[in-house]
Amino acid sequence: MLRKFLQETGIPRKGFFIVFILLFNAFTWWYIMPIIIDNLLSALNVTSTENLIIWTSYFVAIVGSGIVGSILSNKIRRLNFLYLWMILGVVISPLPVLLNNFSVMHILAVSIIWGASFGLGMPSCLAYFADWTIVENRGRIGGIVLLAINLGAPLFAILFGIFNLIINSIILVIWRGLGVIVFFLGPEEKIVSETKNVSFVSILRDKSFLLYFVAWLMFCLIDRFESPIQRNFLGHSYDFVLVFGPLFGSLSAFIGGVLSDRIGRKRVVVYSFVSLGIAYAMIGIASAPLISWYLSLSILCISTGMLWVLFIFILWGDLSQSGTSEKYYTIGIIPFFLTNIIQLLSAEYVTLIPETSAFSLAAFFLFLAVLPLLYAPETLPEKKIELRRLRKYVETAKKVREKYAEKSHPEQHLR
Repeated sequence: MLRKFLQETGIPRKGFFIVFILLFNAFTWWYIMPIIIDNLLSALNVTSTENLIIWTSYFVAIVGSGIVGSILSNKIRRLNFLYLWMILGVVISPLPVLLNNFSVMHILAVSIIWGASFGLGMPSCLAYFADWTIVENRGRIGGIVLLAINLGAPLFAILFGIFNLIINSIILVIWRGLGVIVFFLGPEEKIVSETKNVSFVSILRDKSFLLYFVAWLMFCLIDRFESPIQRNFLGHSYDFVLVFGPLFGSLSAFIGGVLSDRIGRKRVVVYSFVSLGIAYAMIGIASAPLISWYLSLSILCISTGMLWVLFIFILWGDLSQSGTSEKYYTIGIIPFFLTNIIQLLSAEYVTLIPETSAFSLAAFFLFLAVLPLLYAPETLPEKKIELRRLRKYVETAKKVREKYAEKSHPEQHLR
């Protein structure tokens, strides 16, 4: 079954496992780091201002080091850079254990170092994924990777809630070290005939990139603004989102990846935005019944999973040229991290807005976000979409013909 899938995706078995291990190891490692930082902050009972400074530094460190890493990637061979990046992750993983007495400054230093260590190699990791996946099958592979990350990361979170800091740090070191195994599989660097050195300014001037980026930025802002309102209104019922959200998001990420390879990226993105707008409008109109909340939150989780796989893994790789993906991914995922700072700043104030007004506004801005998408180009070549349609038509025609032949000449099939 796996062999058939890999044949369809056009990626060698070894290449698939290398890409999968790189991304799965890196993103689950990143998922664990905030949990440990949050536990350290809870033990010290820091003030809201100190909490804001630490988390702001953490997210800024991710973005800032990502920019630095995308620049360094043009000067250092990518595989060497990824190898050094993963070794760096092994070295800095036990950092909290090495500190005898914790203080706010110690946690601040740890959060900056951990954030920078993840962001430094993240663009190259995603660019490696883009270079070793074919455009017409990038969605399926990205969906599988995000499915595994969303299902695996919560298991790590539960595991880290059981043990103390020392054991958790050992697990973190071992897990990051296991990612280095990928280099014993003999990864190859894709040879690019002409490597074009693009600048950040030229990327921001790219109309296609900008149209998708604006829609993605609006989604991240709305999602960050609405999360505190949902948590405040639902109270303990918000656990429904925390438990079932990753499950729905994981499955929808895979489905969204498959659909984006079949009907195109643009359609999946537009349908997801429209679904989100309808879900928020439902809550805005009927916020009292819990059934409307659960239905709307299910739609939100499904649509969000589809948008994550498209905007984190697929679109920026589609828009970039081979060998130039680092800077596209660096800018493309900035909203995902920096909007967390806006959520921290606005959490106390947005909860003062009435729920009906807040969700109605969210629905309005989501429908507004569809406007730039209407002018955005389809990143999946139209020839690939038409070829898939033709194949599906031929397969359907063959099945109809076989059924017709079976009904017309049943004695031949009996023989």
